[in-house]
Amino acid sequence: MASNTSPSTVRIKVAVVGAGKIGETIVALLLESNDYHVTLIDVSSESLGNFADHPYLNKQLLDVSNAAALDNALKNQFAVLSSTPYFLTMKIADAARRSGCHYLDLTEDVASTNYVKMLGDTARTAFIPQCGLAPGFISIVTNQLASTFSALETIRMCVGALPQFPSNSLNYNLTWSTDGVINEYCESCVAIQDGIITTLPALEHLEHISLDGIQYEMFNTSGGIGSLGETLKGKVKNLAYKTIRYPGHRDIMKTLLHDLGLRDHRDLLKNVLENSVPATMQDVVLIFVTVSGIKDGQLMQETYANKVYGREVGGILRSGIQITTAGSICAILDLLRQGKIKDKGFVTQEEVSLDTFLENRFGEVYKPTTTQQNATHQHAA
Repeated sequence: MASNTSPSTVRIKVAVVGAGKIGETIVALLLESNDYHVTLIDVSSESLGNFADHPYLNKQLLDVSNAAALDNALKNQFAVLSSTPYFLTMKIADAARRSGCHYLDLTEDVASTNYVKMLGDTARTAFIPQCGLAPGFISIVTNQLASTFSALETIRMCVGALPQFPSNSLNYNLTWSTDGVINEYCESCVAIQDGIITTLPALEHLEHISLDGIQYEMFNTSGGIGSLGETLKGKVKNLAYKTIRYPGHRDIMKTLLHDLGLRDHRDLLKNVLENSVPATMQDVVLIFVTVSGIKDGQLMQETYANKVYGREVGGILRSGIQITTAGSICAILDLLRQGKIKDKGFVTQEEVSLDTFLENRFGEVYKPTTTQQNATHQHAA
């Protein structure tokens, strides 16, 4: 990854809250760029101890519930990047507002995003939630495709982070936040149906597709639509976000969450999953968007399909979900630093141009390699 830093350049100070799988990759990407000085904040000394010492990395043991300590840690920071579970988002956003630094997060939680929007509407710095894969990059892609139509009919946004070699009845391995997975399986899903914004139950509206000869299922999950529901309100007839899994996964999760009532015992479900379902670094991230509508006077459909695999960052193999999620928030940070997106108020992902994103050194992780597939097709519907 190329760096713009010369020996005399002052590195930009940023704080990263959360030393988990994604936070680890964010830190590695930023340090590898040689343009950032990172303060990593976490409540666990063990998690912080997993990070090797680096001249431009400060590790700070801190509980974000301690508002005064968090405010002090964010003083003189250009931005804070939250890679914590969704239920800590509001505390970090509040601290960013009080401290006067830019705020970026990865949350898929609708209530947390609404709170961040409220803070950002009157902020003197940028408040940019949902900077990951979905919501995040998926919104940038979808908005780009939609902008090429004179009238919009139906949009489907679909993303999945899957094991390359599934070997259990769930056909799944833990690839990112367990709290995040459970939340998106439980909370209601924003959608547009017949031109009206509505909410749909998670795990419903099951569909099946085939990509490269492999069968997948897709179903409603919460949060992935991001702010596009509001952005495209009145412009599209139907809009929905779905998660991609291997066949059979949805039915088992419905049994656990609904029939066994574990949606009301999320801590128990988290414990079961984390102690029974192994993690894997051998994953693949699927991104699949279809947009149909009127173009050049004809009903057309345009499709974006992409597969992203893991690769080394900082000399360590990172999974596809780590690369895509961390790459997205780092790209948005970099574009903010470069003055290529607005630096005040609430900022949505769809305000970022796809070309601008992909040209960024961090956004390049989404560009296809010779072993990845990235196709955009048009055909008469």
